[in-house]
Amino acid sequence: MTHGAGTLSVCLAGATGWTGRALVPAVLSAPDLVLRSAVARSSAGRDLGEALGGEPLGVPVHATVGEALDGVDVLVDYTSAAAVKANTLAAVRAGVSVVVGSSGLTAEDFAKIDAAARERGAGVVASGNFSLTAAMCQAAALLAARHLPQWEILDYAGAGKPDVPSGTSRELAERMAEVRAPETGRPVGDLVGPREARGAEVGGTRIHSVRLPGFVVSTEVVFGLPDERLTIRHDAGGTPEPYVAGTLLAIRRAPALVGVTRGLDTLLLASA
Repeated sequence: MTHGAGTLSVCLAGATGWTGRALVPAVLSAPDLVLRSAVARSSAGRDLGEALGGEPLGVPVHATVGEALDGVDVLVDYTSAAAVKANTLAAVRAGVSVVVGSSGLTAEDFAKIDAAARERGAGVVASGNFSLTAAMCQAAALLAARHLPQWEILDYAGAGKPDVPSGTSRELAERMAEVRAPETGRPVGDLVGPREARGAEVGGTRIHSVRLPGFVVSTEVVFGLPDERLTIRHDAGGTPEPYVAGTLLAIRRAPALVGVTRGLDTLLLASA
């Protein structure tokens, strides 16, 4: 349902969360977007503006995504690893396009979502990180993987982050696997000592997750050749502002797509 030529109606799940709070004014001020509804269990039944400590916005807050999809073109999900899969499937089964900013989905989850989205003709844009600079970091790593055969990923985040690895690192590893499988040195099974010291394997790539105070989200992919190495790294700051522009871009592009599109870099390079 639209509200004028070229206008998209948006539901924001996780609207009172860290990134959601930054997206609310951005969607409200966009001339081609209308914020129709929001999802936040702790504020269900309230007006979104009041839930955020301000004046009423005329945007109702619902407890679940299923209750909030009436008249919606695009669901934006910035909730949690525990909720994002069910939220996304509920939307695509209703024929609503989705922008997934929450982490925690696996390759198997995306395969199921892709099948459901194609069946309903809905578009899903998912990115482990909607920062424009993070997208360029991922694009550079995918290019390097075509020419450099060995790499590993280091994933840094704050001590309280519950999911490992981060969505950014998981997405990067799974998409690099589509380029090629990294060559290995000594097989993990031949090592002396705890195998966990070599990190987790995602899509053939070893990922080492560091969780300490002082980090927000940083992702580093290291490529190695004899006598040289290449490090490509992205560091996020302490505010959600870097994720706003990329999310708005994804909202505008999702309705024209069918199935799952992974990575903001995919959208950026397609429009270059």
